[in-house]
Amino acid sequence: MSLKIEWPALDPRYPIGPYASAGNIAAAERKHAIETLAELPRHLREAVAGLNDSQLDTPYREGGWTVRQATHHIADSHMSAFIRARMALTEEWPSVLPYDEKAWARLDDSTTAPVGWSLELVEGLHARWVRLLESLSGDEWQRGFKHPKMGPMTVETATLLYAWHSRHHVAHITQLRKHRGW
Repeated sequence: MSLKIEWPALDPRYPIGPYASAGNIAAAERKHAIETLAELPRHLREAVAGLNDSQLDTPYREGGWTVRQATHHIADSHMSAFIRARMALTEEWPSVLPYDEKAWARLDDSTTAPVGWSLELVEGLHARWVRLLESLSGDEWQRGFKHPKMGPMTVETATLLYAWHSRHHVAHITQLRKHRGW
């Protein structure tokens, strides 16, 4: 049986819309992005609360990741982003390595491990990440790294991207729950 999910007037790939990079970034936008990163652990935990294994193993859209895979992906992706920010702050525009997120999502730990493991990881990770971001001076926000696919990226733009990424994947889960009446 093929799972078919249809959400009226909503693209299930981008429930909050695709990421749009900002031009000039105001301090208030950075502050909001930091608040979003600080709130992600709670929002993610609430999004998956009470779901059983069958629900966790349901894709949020046809051909998409399961709730379990999306939860583990957030931990994987945000660990990488945190390390990249630290590299940007301690090295001169380091080159970073991309990773195949789809292949990572197919690994056994992403498809079978309890989501609680990634929830705990994200909680500690985001506490450190937020503390680091809150300590930055104006010049530090403009330090960055070179990504082979995305090009040069400052700590500032990466912070806004990962704030969007946080809302994006939590919305995948909450929209699925809403659609399914969970």
